[in-house]
Amino acid sequence: PPYVYKSPPPPAYTEKSAYVYKSPPPPSPSPPPPYVYKSPPPPAYTKKSLYVYKSPPPPPHHVRIPSYHIPYQYKSPPSSQYVYKSPPPPSHHAHIPSYHIPYLYKSPPPPPTRGY
Repeated sequence: PPYVYKSPPPPAYTEKSAYVYKSPPPPSPSPPPPYVYKSPPPPAYTKKSLYVYKSPPPPPHHVRIPSYHIPYQYKSPPSSQYVYKSPPPPSHHAHIPSYHIPYLYKSPPPPPTRGY
């Protein structure tokens, strides 16, 4: 009994149930809901959400980009700055002696005038 009773029901019940229940529901309720429900939400939800949420993020993100560039460039020059800072000292020193040179140069002029 179980063997014969179980053999015919499955194919008939499954085929009929799936074929009838799966055929009409999808095509009918699928097109109307998405078309009407999706039409109005996008413009309002997208505009409001994107306008408010996307408006503030850009500024902070932009500020963070340059801020990140500043330290990045500042960290890159360390090597360059170290070399660039090395020469400046000599230049600065040269400027000091340069200032002393004219000072000494102005000092000598008086002696010749005195001797004269």
